[in-house]
Amino acid sequence: MRVLPCGSDAVLVEVDTADQVQQLHGALRTAPPTGVTELVPAARTVLVRYDPRVTDPHRLRAALAALPRTAAARTADEPDAVRVPVRYDGPDLAEVAARAGLTERQVIERHTAAHYRVAFCGFAPGFAYLTGLDPQLRLPRRSEPRTRVPAGSVAVADEYTGIYPSPSPGGWHLLGSTALTLWDPAADPPTRLRPGTAVRFVEVSESAGSGA
Repeated sequence: MRVLPCGSDAVLVEVDTADQVQQLHGALRTAPPTGVTELVPAARTVLVRYDPRVTDPHRLRAALAALPRTAAARTADEPDAVRVPVRYDGPDLAEVAARAGLTERQVIERHTAAHYRVAFCGFAPGFAYLTGLDPQLRLPRRSEPRTRVPAGSVAVADEYTGIYPSPSPGGWHLLGSTALTLWDPAADPPTRLRPGTAVRFVEVSESAGSGA
């Protein structure tokens, strides 16, 4: 773990893996050191903002080093778990199956069997990067990104799975789609998938419009 200064009121904590980001972010959310005001997780870092009137980088480094960190449990039974109904009819499903050495049915079964957790958000408002993807479904991004991916597209790339919250360009492999609204600027909070949230995908014959 490396702790680097970031302006006058933040430090950037670098770790080696996405799981370590989740462990650190979870520990900081559970027991934030004195003076911490905001946490922003990313792929291999957590930005920790603090009130310089209350603490300083030296005390914050010591507090970070003392934090207990355990692997984040992946379960669908958490109170804030979001169940995402998916119609697995994506244009890349057959290609993903072929490249993974699986049938399309096996891809669907593996994708729905996994327990996911939001690692961080980025790329577009409401776009959550979910860890927990079956290793056999981990493929590099498409060599030629699409100029427009429909909202609600459920996709995989590298070690992540995700859902496009709005129409946008994108290079992930599209497995299916959901009608669940994930991003609403008028809501508070505007996104249903915040860092640390547990997520499960549920196959449906027709896209459903609600989830819990």
